[in-house]
Amino acid sequence: MGIGIKGDLPWRLKTEMEYFTRMTTETKDKNKKNVVLMGRRTWDCLPETYRPLRNRINMVLTSQLMNYGDKAIVCTSIPNALEIITKIQNEVERVWVIGGSKVYKEAMESPYFGRLYLTRIRKRFECDTFFPPIPNNFVLVQDPIVPEDIQEEKGIQFVYEVYEKR
Repeated sequence: MGIGIKGDLPWRLKTEMEYFTRMTTETKDKNKKNVVLMGRRTWDCLPETYRPLRNRINMVLTSQLMNYGDKAIVCTSIPNALEIITKIQNEVERVWVIGGSKVYKEAMESPYFGRLYLTRIRKRFECDTFFPPIPNNFVLVQDPIVPEDIQEEKGIQFVYEVYEKR
């Protein structure tokens, strides 16, 4: 369940990154955008050329006084993020939590959390950052837009999993 090493991804999988981009960017309503909610360290780990993540509303959770200008909206907690999202709800279709560990854990514990989209890499990599344990009340479900079979790139197998909070 490793997700990072020294502020970077442990692997480079183009198809998985394309999947992430598609899932977090596409909306049914073309007048809306998705929110990508992340912790400050996740934001800092994004290469400068990819900040902000294009065609998405970037929100950064931090306890520090930060100002990202028009690149990202700063929020102090998940409830604060939800408050802000409520104010711009006519512009927002979905909210995607994209890291890190602490933010994933807090989001999964939120009463507003619905689904977990996880890529499970079937190879061991050295990691210093890990995805939190998946709660027992999360069950595997199918999503018609998520490939179900084993994916492979550069000799690395991975699967996309979708969990629903019950």
